[in-house]
Amino acid sequence: MQKILIVVIDGCSPEYFTLENAPNIYSLCEQRGFIKNIYGAVPTVTNVNHASILSGLWPNETQMVGNFFYDHITGKSGFIQEKGFMKATTILQHIKSIGGKTALLTVKGKILEVYGEDVDLRISAEKPALNLLEQLGISMPPKIQSVESSKWILDAAYTCIQKESPEIVYCTTNDYIMHHYGPNSEQAKKQINDIDNCIKKIYELEPPRQIYITADHGMNKKTTLVNFQNLSEQAGFHVVCVPPIKDRYIENHGYQEGGTLYVYMKNADEMEKYLQFVSAQISVDKVLNKKEAAELYHLPINSIGDYVIFASEDYAFAEIEGIYLNTKDVRTHGSLYEMKIPLAAINPAASKEKYQFSKDITSNILQLLSR
Repeated sequence: MQKILIVVIDGCSPEYFTLENAPNIYSLCEQRGFIKNIYGAVPTVTNVNHASILSGLWPNETQMVGNFFYDHITGKSGFIQEKGFMKATTILQHIKSIGGKTALLTVKGKILEVYGEDVDLRISAEKPALNLLEQLGISMPPKIQSVESSKWILDAAYTCIQKESPEIVYCTTNDYIMHHYGPNSEQAKKQINDIDNCIKKIYELEPPRQIYITADHGMNKKTTLVNFQNLSEQAGFHVVCVPPIKDRYIENHGYQEGGTLYVYMKNADEMEKYLQFVSAQISVDKVLNKKEAAELYHLPINSIGDYVIFASEDYAFAEIEGIYLNTKDVRTHGSLYEMKIPLAAINPAASKEKYQFSKDITSNILQLLSR
């Protein structure tokens, strides 16, 4: 079995992933693979896209529709940060089932909690397993909200490969830097450059290993935040607006601001009028009923409300006081404008044209393994 490394740079738009910032990766891809832009799944949030990358499937099969869940029957809601929500088999589970050793390394602890069941080597910067770090000779992690956290997790992946050489290593960073700094900032350039240097070391350690570097979603600056729950209620509508981006990492999005909402109607008689109201809002790029959204974006129809609303390019839906907040400081994701992401592939399982979406990384690996 050809060994595999998948690196997911959280929040990495193509603008961050340049030749200047990642010369080693660009050089390796020119010799042994390719670099291109592909698309992530919708909504463009962490859990949805890790589920698709890990399984090679769309959200209607993974059943993962956000970082946050809402049960419209019971009214129960909460963060998705434990096992049980992911309904599809991951590449980690598949490779373990055929006798391979598996490793999952993440800056954010929730990735391990949601997707790390039965993985052989589990490393989290947020919640480090001290015995494993000591066993592998890995130093204690820095704060997860730092430039250094990405370097630490990639260095840990290198050590893991050097000492244990798992058949598959899945490694992901935190998007704290992308949420706070644009592509031309020194902080963002350093983060990508650190990753670039580590990929070079890993390649030199095991040249035949398949290596994929991609992102879960992109990141863009937003100038206006909108509390759509308050806006809807002010207009007399009875709804529950659920933000799929919402999670416990408030350092990344302090207003829980993102580009998609699932809207549940409390009163079916208001459906048509609400659609007209939403369609007229400058903050809204697109509104779809659940059937349309499920078909267009491969979403599970019973988990996305009655309407799915996508924000305009410069807007984000947020939990702010009042209705509108103008800002110069917010960088976030979740909308259709953060679908485009980079893919760098070294020793890939398939030819360049076979990769259009991030899920294709794993679907192509599984196809190769089944031959």
